[in-house]
Amino acid sequence: MSFARRPADPAAHAAQLAERLIAGDRRALARAITLVESRHPQDQAAAEALLQQILPATGKAIRIGISGTPGVGKSSFIERFGTYLTGQGHRVAVLAIDPSSTLSGGSILGDKTRMEKLARDPNAFIRPTPSGGSLGGVARRTREAMLLTEAAGFDVVLVETVGVGQSETTVAGMVDIFLLLLAPAGGDDLQGIKRGIMELADLIVINKADGDLLKPARLAAADYRMALHLMRPRHAEWMPQVRLASALLNEGIDEVWSVIGDYRAALEKTGAWQAQRRAQAEAWLMRELQDGLLDLLQSDPQIAQELPKLQKAVGAGKTTPSAAARRLLAMLRR
Repeated sequence: MSFARRPADPAAHAAQLAERLIAGDRRALARAITLVESRHPQDQAAAEALLQQILPATGKAIRIGISGTPGVGKSSFIERFGTYLTGQGHRVAVLAIDPSSTLSGGSILGDKTRMEKLARDPNAFIRPTPSGGSLGGVARRTREAMLLTEAAGFDVVLVETVGVGQSETTVAGMVDIFLLLLAPAGGDDLQGIKRGIMELADLIVINKADGDLLKPARLAAADYRMALHLMRPRHAEWMPQVRLASALLNEGIDEVWSVIGDYRAALEKTGAWQAQRRAQAEAWLMRELQDGLLDLLQSDPQIAQELPKLQKAVGAGKTTPSAAARRLLAMLRR
């Protein structure tokens, strides 16, 4: 879809796109994701209509968030994992978030190159997306993209985050299970991992557990198991697990999927699975309100004129950020 010539009737366009999307048209899926990522007002209206129409066809996939330390081999692991799943009859969508430059705004978007085999798989769909400066390791419209892939018939959705850091935790609030991929470094690496992200992990997988790294990987697994027992698990029904895997040798991949199945069964048994999804949807609403309020502030002519002055005053120490914010919000309420 070219946005140079936008459709005159966004609702009719959305209906046509939704029909093709639900029929499994991969090109329609790519265009739908581009549509929801657009910030143009007319595209946003069409995107809202599209999402409303495909909503009944969503919710059946398992959503898996995958984060990991730099150099841990996320792309290699995801390619092996995705290939294993398609071999088991699943349809796999990978939403890979690449970091955007804070200077140019650009990103590499190289995941299709790094996952060459999976990219050629007819039962897989890979969508690299720039983070666009959004915090949390995901792009602003990752949630919508998940719904679109589900409507297109993909029953496993993998969300690959930018990486591990203080802000790389938003993904845990939009997926069913959060998988943390770590390297076999043991104690020193354990000290470098943020406690917050460890507490969010439902499953820790130590990759590169092969060759000379097999023994360190086993020692690291023991360290992480001990650390997890000192933390409060996210779910009363589930104690986070630690597993070894080797993307290089294609080992441990099936066991990772088996543990994910055990996790789902444990949460579904008590109703925690659907309760988590409901809570995530409600949190999504609050995030949309926050983003919408910020957009509204930035689009108001009076506030746009006043904001630079207040920023300068805050920077000079003449007023506090909270006082400046209250002034802007008061202007919005007029």
